[in-house]
Amino acid sequence: MENRLLNQFNSVISSQWNFKEVKMPYTPLNPREVFELAYHTCNSLTNRTVSIKLSPSEESSGSLAIMYSNTKKFITIETSDDGIILKKYYPQDSTGDKLINETQPKLKKRVESFSAKDKDLKTQILKTILVERKLDECTNFVMLKGQNRKIYFAIGDARESAAVVPLFMEAEGASLVQLALNKWMTRVQLLDQEKNFPEDLISGLVKNLMQIKKWILSLITNQLDK
Repeated sequence: MENRLLNQFNSVISSQWNFKEVKMPYTPLNPREVFELAYHTCNSLTNRTVSIKLSPSEESSGSLAIMYSNTKKFITIETSDDGIILKKYYPQDSTGDKLINETQPKLKKRVESFSAKDKDLKTQILKTILVERKLDECTNFVMLKGQNRKIYFAIGDARESAAVVPLFMEAEGASLVQLALNKWMTRVQLLDQEKNFPEDLISGLVKNLMQIKKWILSLITNQLDK
């Protein structure tokens, strides 16, 4: 399961492409909270998460997400010791201005509004973004034609993570989302678990995951921007 986009980023993009960068302090939140808000703010239907690594604790640095967009740009979200760092890498015929003009102001506003919400709602929003991330990881595994066993557990992980979040489960359409995930779990379970995901099923599963992603992005955005 070769992750060519990640390899390309590590070997060429990160050292040779132009990039724009913004850095924001965590205050009044902790690093993990700001990372999750930044992840959602940078995410979209046209972005694919090619890698994600979380720090050992909510208070520590070291989390890193790498996204690739259909405009052939890369975005990194990284927690450092004194703030979150967002970078957008872009080819020569393009720019990374959106990071500074749109993403940064939106993230600042969301950090402020999130900090004012009650503790329970904060927890539910963060858990729903966790589901968003797990769905993105699953999509990446599928597009890499990963092992069926890994994809089965990735779908199940997303489904189970969502099942314990009232914000998710009580939203209109949640039952259809859970039904779709359960359907694909059953489908993948019938495959040889040691083999890679079959080519002819990729488009169907990715299409379903994108429909679910659109739904969950809207659900989270509506809560953050209230």
